[in-house]
Formats: sequence, C-alpha cells, structure tokens
Amino acid sequence: MTGHDGWEPESAELVRPYVITKGRDLPEEEQLSLITLVTAAGQTQRPARLSPEEQSLLDLCSAGYLSVAEIAGHTRFPLGVVRILLASLMEGGHLMTRPPVARARLADKEILEEVLNGLRAKFG
Repeated sequence: MTGHDGWEPESAELVRPYVITKGRDLPEEEQLSLITLVTAAGQTQRPARLSPEEQSLLDLCSAGYLSVAEIAGHTRFPLGVVRILLASLMEGGHLMTRPPVARARLADKEILEEVLNGLRAKFG
C-alpha cells in the first residue's frame, strides 16, 4: 500500500546484520574459512532457543556437508553473518566441521609420458 505521495515503507524483511549476530565477533579464519565443510551434528532433538536464522542454517546443514561459501549462497546472508552464526552453532554442539579435502598431488610428467607411450604401442 502506498501513501499519498507514492512512497512505500521499507520492507520488514530488512534486518541489520548486528541484530542477527547479536553483536558477536567474527571467528578466526582458520576455524571457518570459505571452504570449511559444515554439517549438522547427529542430534535427534532440535534445540528450541535458536533464532530463525540459526534454525535455517541448521536445517540447511542437516542435508549433508556444505562449504561455508555454499551456505552463504543458499541463505543469501552476508558471509560474515553466516560465519558468526555457524560459529555459534558449533559452540552449542549443533554443527560439526571438517577441514576441506587436501589438494591431490600432481602426477609426475615422466610417468604420464610412459603411460601415453605404452598406450600408443598397444593401440597404435
């Protein structure tokens, strides 16, 4: 509904990040980097005292491992807000994290050339 001048009030969905995070600080980068994998802890009962934002993160993480960046993308919350809320849920024992999978070691060029030469010799 618009006013007399065509002015529309701001959306009620707009909530400042410091309200959502309750003024908490960002966790250490090593604790929750962009590629840290997060999942819900194996609990049978949902905690009742979570904010709606924390509850939505917990619901999202209950489907399996997601990276912090993926969670921020799905929820459309700012990355800092997501990291703070995830850290809070981890402290409460509701979430578990796993370090990202280490990068695979690059194959040796000489071994690859030997395999290629062997395949050429066998199959032409």
